Amino acid sequence: MDFLPIFMSLRERRCVVVGGGHVAERKLALLLRAGAKVDVIAPALSEELLRLAASGQVVALRRAFVDADVDGAALVIAATDAPGVNEQVAAAAQRAGVPVNVVDQPEVGNVVMPSIVDRSPVVIAIGTGGNAPVLARMLRAKLESLIPQAYGELANLLGALRERVRQTVPDGVARRRFWERTLEGPAAELMFAGRRAEALANIERGLAAVETARPPEGEVYLIGTGPGDPDLLTFRALRLMQNADVVVYDRLIGDTIVDLCRRDAERIYVGKSRDRHALPQHEINQLLVRLARAGKRAARLKGGDPFVFGRGGEEIEELAAAGVAFQVVPGITAALGCAAYAGIPLTHRDLAQSCAFVTGHHRADGGEPDWAGLVRPQQTLVFYMGASNLDTICASLQRAGMDSTMPAAVVERGTTLAQRVVSGTLTTLPALVAEAGCQSPLLIIVGAVVGLRERLQWFEQAITQKT
Repeated sequence: MDFLPIFMSLRERRCVVVGGGHVAERKLALLLRAGAKVDVIAPALSEELLRLAASGQVVALRRAFVDADVDGAALVIAATDAPGVNEQVAAAAQRAGVPVNVVDQPEVGNVVMPSIVDRSPVVIAIGTGGNAPVLARMLRAKLESLIPQAYGELANLLGALRERVRQTVPDGVARRRFWERTLEGPAAELMFAGRRAEALANIERGLAAVETARPPEGEVYLIGTGPGDPDLLTFRALRLMQNADVVVYDRLIGDTIVDLCRRDAERIYVGKSRDRHALPQHEINQLLVRLARAGKRAARLKGGDPFVFGRGGEEIEELAAAGVAFQVVPGITAALGCAAYAGIPLTHRDLAQSCAFVTGHHRADGGEPDWAGLVRPQQTLVFYMGASNLDTICASLQRAGMDSTMPAAVVERGTTLAQRVVSGTLTTLPALVAEAGCQSPLLIIVGAVVGLRERLQWFEQAITQKT
């Protein structure tokens, strides 16, 4: 990110606003709401600024800005309609080590003022790095309609109880779960209905129950995260990712998805690729058992769907044998997601009445697919984990009787902005993929439906139009 979002305390601290018009008025109003002492500097001031000065709410200096005006300030805002003056203010502030915001010139200053949803003490700041203030305001409007004013009162109530809860529930994990249960239960709804006394009584009962409760039990969430695009995550997946104390993930899980997990959750990388494992599968299984027995809620993130070549069955077998509680969250498997984003329908009334998902990674004992059984009329084949065996797959299908001109495609990093699709035939595809330098993760699709891609592709076109 280009800017680190920080909430700054300005109460009783001196701030400087340079500018005397309506823009300066808006910025000054925010500073006053934050409890700042504000100097307003400009040769001419608006009627509203003069009124605030006359009432003693601000100090008005009706003159041109000088560099010394920034000395001792906690924050400086340049809000004039003269770019040269704004640049002078920014330069002076940065020399003095004072944070400075320059309205409509974010590249000149080092602070960007966000759009704000104020439910004090709950405050939500929305920023676009200064690139699209109107978009930030639109997002703010959406949030304003979703977040009741009572959230501020709820936060004040919880703050008043915070120290008591900390002493009653010293274990950090148990304490967080207590707060989660409180916020997801009747207490929050009672506060939203304006029934503060009843909400407090409900929390008191919950706190009393915690004192006699057993230590928290662990659980494992086996979560399918889809083929790569974070927008394809399910609501349930997101909720459990936010609940997890520990996140266990591998190389198929992109940073954009891992970052959607709770920020303070422990992260354990168990990356696996062909013949290279950060942790072998049996050790991953044992790790999940250990985490749950330690009272942790562990999110095991799986690319695609856990039960489609994801070895999810092996992991929950071990959990079940150990008596560990678990949940399984299905995800959009790579075959469905990548084919859709590549513009290749896996079934089609005229071209394909069935579809088979096949592993393209042959076992060390020589076990191979039933090639002859896969060569059927009007059937689409999707091969997972076949990057290193593409030549063998195409040759084996032809030997089993599939027409050498059968359309075939490789989808690399499907559903992501890095998606590439290489299409050809069983005969030409291996050379085309080698020339393009495609690498894992990729998916191989074979069947007449691949011939529809030229007309039906949409994702790459959408990316091109956006860029």
